[in-house]
Amino acid sequence: MKIHHLRNATLVIETEEHVILVDPMLGKRKTIAPFTIFRYKPKRNPLVALPKNSREILSKVTHCLITHLHPDHIDKAGEVFLRRNSVPVICSEKDEKKLTQRGLKVIQTLEYWTPQPFLGGRIIGIPALHGYGFIAKLMGNVMGFYIELPNQKTVYISSDTIFTDDVQKVLTELKPDISTVACGTARLDIGQPLLMRMNDILRFAALAPGKVFANHLEALNHCPTTREELKRALSQNNLLSKTAIPNDGYSIEY
Repeated sequence: MKIHHLRNATLVIETEEHVILVDPMLGKRKTIAPFTIFRYKPKRNPLVALPKNSREILSKVTHCLITHLHPDHIDKAGEVFLRRNSVPVICSEKDEKKLTQRGLKVIQTLEYWTPQPFLGGRIIGIPALHGYGFIAKLMGNVMGFYIELPNQKTVYISSDTIFTDDVQKVLTELKPDISTVACGTARLDIGQPLLMRMNDILRFAALAPGKVFANHLEALNHCPTTREELKRALSQNNLLSKTAIPNDGYSIEY
């Protein structure tokens, strides 16, 4: 199995049989309005272009998982790509209606914690809580995914979430071989962070039974945590050896 990190939360899981795109934000730089104006510099998003090899990787995509509907997880260009290529979409039952209205081909919807057959294996929708305190309500519903494919390592896409009992349950009971974690510590102009603070990222990495794949970094104006800061914190806690912090366009072989 190979996981390609394209940008922010957009990644591609490639096996011999299937190529699964997750959360396609595929637009050019500066095509999305700033997510914060006062707390951090009001730069338009994404801050960086897609890597040059993304077209080649995307040309192989067979399925798409969408965790939630925020524009940094599915933007207009992502929708066009999915429509144009009639890519089958898997999502939360709560997002089916809106994605279908946008002309996407939703072939499977998931409820939280209910396993379903998926590409010869199984998939489970995992609850995700997008922020600390009241801000999580404003952010709406989010779904992570636990994926088991035949003869492959198991993958947990935790998505945009803080550390919760559900996250802990996946790590300790389902014991994924690979766990992705959003590390940008995003914040809006109001409220607490929308993603894990550093102490919770470290807790996640420590508890993960296998490898950790860190993303959601250095691509959006409301995500202050840098790869370098994350690397330093993981290193100080002896967690760097189990964690990949890929640059855009890099792939990790598992």
